Amino acid sequence: MADFKDIIGQDQLKEHLQNSILTGKVSHAYLISGERCAGKEFIANIFAMALQCEKKGAEPCGTCHSCRRALSRNHPDIIRVTHEKPNSIGVEDIRSQINRDIGIKPYSGPWKIYIMNEGEKMTTQAQNALLKTLEEPPQYGIIMILTTNVEALLPTVVSRCVVLRMKPVEDRLVKKYLMETMEIPDYKADLCVAFARGNIGKARLLAGSEEFENIREDAVTLMKYIGEMELHEIVAAIKKINEYKLEINDYLDIMSIWYRDVLLFKATNDANHLIFKGEIQYIKKAAGKSDYEGIENILKALEKAKRRLDANVNFDLTMELLLMTIQEN
Repeated sequence: MADFKDIIGQDQLKEHLQNSILTGKVSHAYLISGERCAGKEFIANIFAMALQCEKKGAEPCGTCHSCRRALSRNHPDIIRVTHEKPNSIGVEDIRSQINRDIGIKPYSGPWKIYIMNEGEKMTTQAQNALLKTLEEPPQYGIIMILTTNVEALLPTVVSRCVVLRMKPVEDRLVKKYLMETMEIPDYKADLCVAFARGNIGKARLLAGSEEFENIREDAVTLMKYIGEMELHEIVAAIKKINEYKLEINDYLDIMSIWYRDVLLFKATNDANHLIFKGEIQYIKKAAGKSDYEGIENILKALEKAKRRLDANVNFDLTMELLLMTIQEN
């Protein structure tokens, strides 16, 4: 059973939502903004469950009939807006699931709550259709729009919502969660934390991903031996990287974290704060071979490779240029 205490590192947002329940000053529209996997839907579900809870406290009790239905995602007055097209929420989605439905009073709870994930996918027509409901919502209606991109929404839609922005969670809290709740070992937790950049949902996914572990192992192996590789070995390495084409940003991010470690060790000669501290002999070797400018050139080349791949530049050519740059520096 999840409640507000399980929301990690979003204290202001939690306080706002709980205060609105306690004071009865609940808005008819909320816009929760945050990265993909950051936990927007988790927060929306807890808020909706607390609002419908029969005990009427600042936390959902988890045991009343309403909470049990909410937990089983079977509450008739907590409606999740869906869309058939993967890349857009159309005008008919809004009309059929919100506009025509919100006029019907709640079946059992005090509120009728609509949770729309991926709000940034609403077409302009869909947003304009929703605007009519946002302007004159019934007393019992609450619409929660969850989005990764507030800028994709019309200013008129945003202005009618209470906007709650999720903040990156402190690294120490993410690490504590991974080690205590998921029982992830220290070295793996450090990498997931560095990778997730304050996104606890992403850290959780990475920690449990076998694919991510494979990508990490292959990328680290390449970084350890790239300095001694011949051209034919580089070509073979590119062929191997091609297996991770769909996760190439993850692969490149691991390489970036490796070279940030090299830079940090070169500057401090201290292994304690490295993400890859278990590979210290190789980090030390790379730091000794490259000067500061060379390491910076590699980090810039990694960012450039990401941009080139985003622009659909030839994959093999981009990776060959990147690996050659790493060798040269």
